Amino acid sequence: MRLAPRPLAHRLPRRPPGAPTPDTAKGPPAMRRDLLCCLTVTLVACAGEPKPAAEGAGTDTPAPPVDELAYVTNEDSNDLTVIAVASDSVVGTIPVGRRPRGVRVAADGRTVFVALSGSPKCPPTMPDEECEKLVADKSADGIAVVDAATRAVTRVLPGGSDPETFDVSADGTRLFVSNEDAGTASVVDVAQGTILSTVQVGREPEGVRLHPSGETVWVTGETDHDVTVLSTATGQKTGRIVVGRRPRDLAFSPDGARAYVTSEMDGKIFVVDTKALTVLSTIALPEGSRPMGIVISKDGTRGFVANGRGATVSEFDPASGAVRATVPAGTRPWGLALSGDGTKLYAANGPSNDVSVFATDSLRELRRIPAGKVPWGVAIGPARATP
Repeated sequence: MRLAPRPLAHRLPRRPPGAPTPDTAKGPPAMRRDLLCCLTVTLVACAGEPKPAAEGAGTDTPAPPVDELAYVTNEDSNDLTVIAVASDSVVGTIPVGRRPRGVRVAADGRTVFVALSGSPKCPPTMPDEECEKLVADKSADGIAVVDAATRAVTRVLPGGSDPETFDVSADGTRLFVSNEDAGTASVVDVAQGTILSTVQVGREPEGVRLHPSGETVWVTGETDHDVTVLSTATGQKTGRIVVGRRPRDLAFSPDGARAYVTSEMDGKIFVVDTKALTVLSTIALPEGSRPMGIVISKDGTRGFVANGRGATVSEFDPASGAVRATVPAGTRPWGLALSGDGTKLYAANGPSNDVSVFATDSLRELRRIPAGKVPWGVAIGPARATP
């Protein structure tokens, strides 16, 4: 990727003639109820009037109690779509800031983190001179902290230059952020709201995943076709693995022994030994696949991958590498998330402005849920904060 002089917009690399086209568009509070009334059978009849929404809070549609919520980042409408997993109904929209992409939910469900960026999109079809005129607004960069109860942004943490994705430490105290235009990864102290360290990684970094041990964090570098391994204790590099062309995302086996890295331009998944830091094998996906997001089931027996411009989602066997099924999804499925019980898979479909929901037992598409403009990422967490 040719990086334009900062703070100008970064630019994706031009492809050679005949090369496959990469996916570059990555570019109210609760109602009060009388205590006595709440003890009656019919709660709706005794609900009080809702308070006006706080300034900056998102819309909130009344819905039955749910156990989980899915949060979908909408890159072009600058908001989050909130979906009740039990009913697959939209229950809210939360304005968050510019170009939201990566999203994570805290383990207790109280907080949602969202990566924001003021760097405008610059597709390969745009002439160099036009791309370089697009000025990045660095004041819009950061990590939005959303209160899940009020559905409002409470603060914005620094996240380095052009934050794209990130992961959260096991104790929730730190964020590990990929800085796309700078080719770096930043470690953020959540409580203090400060950047602890920044380290150079592969160019155009995107996918960020915490290893199950909590000891390392892995960052994909699209332009350098690699994965950088960082120590969570020091924030410094401990290893590097060369994988396929344009690695987008990765997921780990539950025991942490294997990493599965999507290679968009090769149409494959690279299987990596996490101790030896070597590629063990590759999993070839159906022709036309441009793999992006990837998830592994909690028991490690099933893997799912969004095939981007291939407009499909595939299931594969992490042990054997066999592709079990491939089914149509929306236009350019990108981010993926599994429900807590593993029975449903959610895929954010960018240009079609919706989310596909699949039954994982058959990989049958159950429904499409309308979202905002250009859904990018999806994360699922508990709907109620734990004590």
